[in-house]
Amino acid sequence: MIKNLKKKVGIAGFGVVGKRRREFITKMAELDLVAVCDQKFKRSGKFEDGVTYFTNYKELISQDLDILFVCMSNDMAAEVTKAGLNRDFHVFCEKPPARNLREMGEVIECEKNKPSLKLKYGFNHRYHTSVKDALEIVDSGYMGKVINLRGVYGKSQLITFGKDHDWRTSRKIAGGGILLDQGIHIVDLMRLFGGEFTHVNSIISNRYWNHDVEDNAYALMKTENGVVAMLHSSATQWRHSFSLEITLDKGLLILSGILSGSKSYGSETLRIIERKGDDRGEPIEDYREYSMDPSWKDEIDEFVDAVIKNQKVINGNSQDAFRTMSLVYDIYCADAEWRDKWNLNNNF
Repeated sequence: MIKNLKKKVGIAGFGVVGKRRREFITKMAELDLVAVCDQKFKRSGKFEDGVTYFTNYKELISQDLDILFVCMSNDMAAEVTKAGLNRDFHVFCEKPPARNLREMGEVIECEKNKPSLKLKYGFNHRYHTSVKDALEIVDSGYMGKVINLRGVYGKSQLITFGKDHDWRTSRKIAGGGILLDQGIHIVDLMRLFGGEFTHVNSIISNRYWNHDVEDNAYALMKTENGVVAMLHSSATQWRHSFSLEITLDKGLLILSGILSGSKSYGSETLRIIERKGDDRGEPIEDYREYSMDPSWKDEIDEFVDAVIKNQKVINGNSQDAFRTMSLVYDIYCADAEWRDKWNLNNNF
């Protein structure tokens, strides 16, 4: 009898993101989804395809699993990640990694005691083709070094941020607002393209929705090497919007739109603008438009490869995620009024 070598998988949190993860997990020959959990279930049971469902994560992690996907609200992310590691599961956790740096630090301490396990965080924007193409150009050096970055990531009024009952509007549950929930992606991309930012100025505001988390965050940042970045993360954009401009010595890269399940951010495009030597006339421009979003599949593939081949997690490892979380908190705390109002701390 041939032994089943598939890795047994559980998903903690079976909402929109958990179901999206299931879509790709079930397509992988190396994985076998055996159980999920979500508080929406009134009792435990089984789906028609044999996958068991539970009402809470403690029942889920009592199962014989190899890999745990954590797709839960921010207040549960670190707790369930630690629980999975302590059960000797490899863990893939969605962003943000936690509500704050203390919780994230606790996960890292737990991970240190489990050196054979793989832990990865879901910063899927790194896997969008426009981002990978832009990074290839930057890394090649043929357009010179990065001078500055300018990014906007905003959501429309259609999101649940405008509703009092949504967990994303509660500091106790979410830990932060639009910057921590969505803006963390563009913070991560700015680190990817620009390096580590050591000088941060910001204005954080909740003046429109009046929740105890921010609906807008504005940041002006600089690295030790002089790369400057301007960022705006917004829940008052009135249309879904994503843009990232990367200015280099010899040209400009403009990423616009980001492919998503809702298709609401418009077409995903990359404009490659090369500066002419005399700086006169029209620059040389290449325009690329992308029709496929491989990000969800590719980051799971990379994680599963690391598990099966016992390789290091490169993108989205705990140290990388901690640095992105730290920059988010540097942005929060650079606004002294916001920092003091909510007693925030960017030290761990």
